[in-house]
Amino acid sequence: MWRNLFREFFTDLGNQKLRSFLTIIAIAWGTLSVVLLLAFGRGLGNSMAEGMLGAGNQVIIIYGGQTSMNYEGLGIGRAIRFSEEDVSMLERAVPDIEYSSPQYGRWGATIEYGDVRTNTYMEGVNPDFEIMRTMYPAAGGRFINEKDVDEVRRVLFLGNEIAQRIFQGEDPVGKEVMLNNVPFTVIGTMQSKMQTSMNNGPDADRAIIPYSTFRNIYGDRYVGSILVRPTDPSKQEEIKESITNIFSAKYKFDPADEQAMPMWDFIEAEEMNQKVSAGLEIFLFTVGFFTLMIAGVGVANIMFVVVKERTQEIGIKLAVGARKVHIIVQFIFESLFISFLGGFLGMAISSAIVFAVLAMDMTEGAGEFLGKPQISEMAVIITVGVLALIGLIAGIFPAVKAAKVDPVESLRYE
Repeated sequence: MWRNLFREFFTDLGNQKLRSFLTIIAIAWGTLSVVLLLAFGRGLGNSMAEGMLGAGNQVIIIYGGQTSMNYEGLGIGRAIRFSEEDVSMLERAVPDIEYSSPQYGRWGATIEYGDVRTNTYMEGVNPDFEIMRTMYPAAGGRFINEKDVDEVRRVLFLGNEIAQRIFQGEDPVGKEVMLNNVPFTVIGTMQSKMQTSMNNGPDADRAIIPYSTFRNIYGDRYVGSILVRPTDPSKQEEIKESITNIFSAKYKFDPADEQAMPMWDFIEAEEMNQKVSAGLEIFLFTVGFFTLMIAGVGVANIMFVVVKERTQEIGIKLAVGARKVHIIVQFIFESLFISFLGGFLGMAISSAIVFAVLAMDMTEGAGEFLGKPQISEMAVIITVGVLALIGLIAGIFPAVKAAKVDPVESLRYE
């Protein structure tokens, strides 16, 4: 049976060479559109997620603000400021905090090395900052550690771009620079990373020192902000509520007063980014789907032509005892075969395009933001499902028409 189906199918293709070729090309083009749109949509979504993580990995940043609500007889407009002791208090009081760091900051810090002089944003933090802000050191260097903090060392960690400006290709690790006229030793530089969200400028262009050193040099009483990261992102709201209750009780402000203690929640931003990425993939799939559906019209068209040209043959088969279901299965099979043949061709071409793009240097400019296209298993499953649906729909109506052929009338058909 299957041998006869294949023989008749390829005979029909031979009789309609041009039309069959164009139909298969149309299916291949539609499949190419679906697969590539999903692949580049996934790559863009991954790139957006990577850029978001470049600014903070599941981090909640807590700022001191200004009260905007009266509370227990205290008026509006009081400044709320946090200290290093508040960071230690949170670590003790909220067990679900995995990482935390005070964050001092100063604009316009001057770095000098030889004849090179540049300005940057400088921060004083602790070692947990490395993980929370994904500021991982390049080979040969390191981030600040606990010993640097305890011994108030004058050590400096630089972003990759500012390090390149200062040292111009020279290995910076171990070199001494003047930071605001104070000698510091460079202990490491940051690995290059993508960053689409930022706080006080890109990490690639900043200088990091131990918070104890920052306080010792500049005498700041209050930290600029506090960074915390939950042990589990699902505990995010619980941790935020606990922090709010602790600080509102200590500094006497209404827990509902968001301006008294603003928070920047990267976990919420990541969740929103995931929703945007999913929406983008759905939109791109819809565009590709309708492109593929147009190609399905071509499959239906050629199947109707085949039914018309084989009317006498169908009538003879029915006259000698063939069941209508056999006729229907035959034409649905041919429709599905055309769909999958074109789909296989489209997938092969799209895979080659994706591999070619991955082999190119896409690390700068728009290519960096576009990310690396990825053909996921889900994209392949969805595409095969759509091809099967198109083949079934395009074949069912011509097949039913063929099964309704009157054997007597078909013998007189020309």
